[in-house]
Amino acid sequence: MMKRVILGAVAAAGLSCGPAGADVLDDIRARDQLSCGVNAGLAGFAAPDANGNWTGFDVAFCKAVAAVVLGDPSKVSFQPTDLASRFQMLAEGKVDLLVRNSTWTFSRDTALELEFAGVNYYDGQGFMVRKDLGVTSVKELNDVTICVQSGSTSAQNLADYFRANGMTLKQVDVDSDAEGERRYSARECEAYTTDASGLAATRAAFADPENHIVLPEIISKEPLGPVVRQDEARWADVVRWTLFALIAAEEYGVTSKNIEELIKSSANPEVQRLLGVTEDLGAMLGLDAAWARRAIQAGGNYGEIFAANIGEQTPIGLARGLNAQWTQGGLMYAPPFR
Repeated sequence: MMKRVILGAVAAAGLSCGPAGADVLDDIRARDQLSCGVNAGLAGFAAPDANGNWTGFDVAFCKAVAAVVLGDPSKVSFQPTDLASRFQMLAEGKVDLLVRNSTWTFSRDTALELEFAGVNYYDGQGFMVRKDLGVTSVKELNDVTICVQSGSTSAQNLADYFRANGMTLKQVDVDSDAEGERRYSARECEAYTTDASGLAATRAAFADPENHIVLPEIISKEPLGPVVRQDEARWADVVRWTLFALIAAEEYGVTSKNIEELIKSSANPEVQRLLGVTEDLGAMLGLDAAWARRAIQAGGNYGEIFAANIGEQTPIGLARGLNAQWTQGGLMYAPPFR
């Protein structure tokens, strides 16, 4: 019920408050700043440091878009959003772009009149428990208290899974990641469920991560990606092809370190088009020929961004998995640049 209320409220806001017909690209250029909605604080994805500087996987994408549109990755205003406000802020034009681990679903794509510009992280819902609980499978969580964000896709998935498996659900509703982490830490619930990437980030932030485990089962598909309003076709294309440029750059071996050399020497026609050497694809987006170069130079290609923020050598420690290139058994795949 709560999910339907939220969907209805935001859909109404999108119809009545959103700047329909506005050219977002021109607006961003006029103010010389991109407004990017991000998680209020999820380690590895989007979080401010002690000096208020934002870093993370999603933050890096916002910076890449700013580099594409404004020529400077620092020209971003990061707006913290929570579960309840994220889509409303986008609908009302308070942010230009939402990059906040939001799942692409049918209802969000249609009822909320949103446009998902692609998938920047293929995720799935998991469960975290303390080792001393003595369980090794989600199937052992029958009649165990579980914290979950109310009104989220995670809450719906949780109810569906327990119903399908004939299990008794003892759900503890929380309003945010922060509340979920706090109540789980205070043992007000015995398990915590959300996207597996979020669980990895939460576990890494604990003082005793070795005492917590993420169970092996993944119970849902959670394709996460950047979101814009549905009536912004040109802006959606800019965001979408910025993401594809980062993915394609990794596939073709274009990195933040070798890009200048490849501009001069690459004989690969796809790389030449991507980097604006032989064709001006940017003109079709209202951009210049070097737009993709700036996206890559801002923080690296998709693989560089992943490794630097959430990869196996970081405290988050995520393997590429489904987020590997299609040539490496993953799902990351960019359409041709031609």
